[in-house]
Amino acid sequence: MTAFPPDLFAGHRFAVLGLGRNGAPAVRALAAMGARVQAWDDGPAARAAVQDVTGVAVAPFDTLAGFDALVLSPGIPHALPQPHTVALMARQAAIPVLSDAELLFQAVRRSGSRARFAGITGTNGKSTTTALLAHILLASDVPVAAGGNLGPAALSLPLLPDNGVYVLEMSSYMLERLQSLRFDAACLLNLTPDHLDRHGDMDGYRRAKLHIFDRQTANDLAVVGIDDMADTALRDELTAQGIPTMTVSGTVAADLTGMDGTLRDDTGAIAALADAPSLPGAHNAENAAAAVAMALSLGAPRAGIAAALRSFPGLAHRQKLIDTIDGVRFIDDSKATNADAASRALGCYDRLVWIAGGTAKAGGIEDLAPFFPRIAHAFLIGRDAAALAQTLAAHGVPHTIAGTLDRAVPDAFAAARAGHVPAVLLSPACASFDQFRSFEHRGQHFADLVRALHLAGETE
Repeated sequence: MTAFPPDLFAGHRFAVLGLGRNGAPAVRALAAMGARVQAWDDGPAARAAVQDVTGVAVAPFDTLAGFDALVLSPGIPHALPQPHTVALMARQAAIPVLSDAELLFQAVRRSGSRARFAGITGTNGKSTTTALLAHILLASDVPVAAGGNLGPAALSLPLLPDNGVYVLEMSSYMLERLQSLRFDAACLLNLTPDHLDRHGDMDGYRRAKLHIFDRQTANDLAVVGIDDMADTALRDELTAQGIPTMTVSGTVAADLTGMDGTLRDDTGAIAALADAPSLPGAHNAENAAAAVAMALSLGAPRAGIAAALRSFPGLAHRQKLIDTIDGVRFIDDSKATNADAASRALGCYDRLVWIAGGTAKAGGIEDLAPFFPRIAHAFLIGRDAAALAQTLAAHGVPHTIAGTLDRAVPDAFAAARAGHVPAVLLSPACASFDQFRSFEHRGQHFADLVRALHLAGETE
């Protein structure tokens, strides 16, 4: 793994708007590759972070004339619900609006590397699948760089050799801003309502996600999860385009399935999922099936898959066991920012104390009703706790509006001990921004509170 040539984008001029997790690395990388960059962010601290980068002018935009492309932070809309004024400038000047993943692909190809690209998208599960695919490939001695919507920004990744693989988690926002990127292996795990303000409706959201398969050929692989998309129409559509396509599932028959606890394809068994402790539940069986399908297509030997699944450490804030205190397990699933994600965690436990709440998504938690009988008691936090409480009350679920995690965690522990309930699960089914900087911040605070409980118990 090496750096990109310093003259790769010499003579090119890029505009970068938004200097957060994606934008600031894009500015530094493009400048390091010889491009001229104009960058802007409304936040003074964000601007200061790139102020001294050679070849970068930090200034607001009054025109995009003469630029080759606009790199727009994923959080800034270029269409719905209303395009940013700089995005409108780009449209009027016929300047492409690109994601940093697209520019990574261009840089890799301009450097002469034939490294392959694997892309994973879906409403839920894409981070675990991305990390797991990278883990399997690394265990197979394949040079790998993973990032995108998960982990390092795409343009902060190194140049890989011809036999390397870039494993990129792709959000719907990123997929709308591609121009030439073609994935050698691409996966759509699932589709449930999310980000509808940015895409207009569910059909617009689906169209954005389907860009993961753009420009694929007969030499590539398309992977389609069917647990949340019961029919196989998409597989048939992709196959009709001449793209080799595989269905994957954790619960039903598919080309590669994890039903009945064993990953298998038409050749036979691959691995027992019970031996992979960091991949609990049917949803992770589908994630594993998708990662394995892609890994096999990218050259990972079949014989090493089981060992790679066993050694996968899992991701923080995704059903991560924090501690066990007096027989009660504390599980951090803070990444569950919508009801569908929370359902995947709730389905893993026969009896639990549930901590939920924050800023609810459209529909709230009504869709979780099939799991309510498993809940011994729910402790609700955040802005929409009262609305969630109404839903639970209508279904006869015992609950308490705790307001904050600081109160919810010790109260949940007390309820679990009193009722001999084996698990306390933080799976909020809500966004975190009413009380926390991010779902990571929320999960970390939960872990800190659990550790404080453990220490308090040791000193009693």
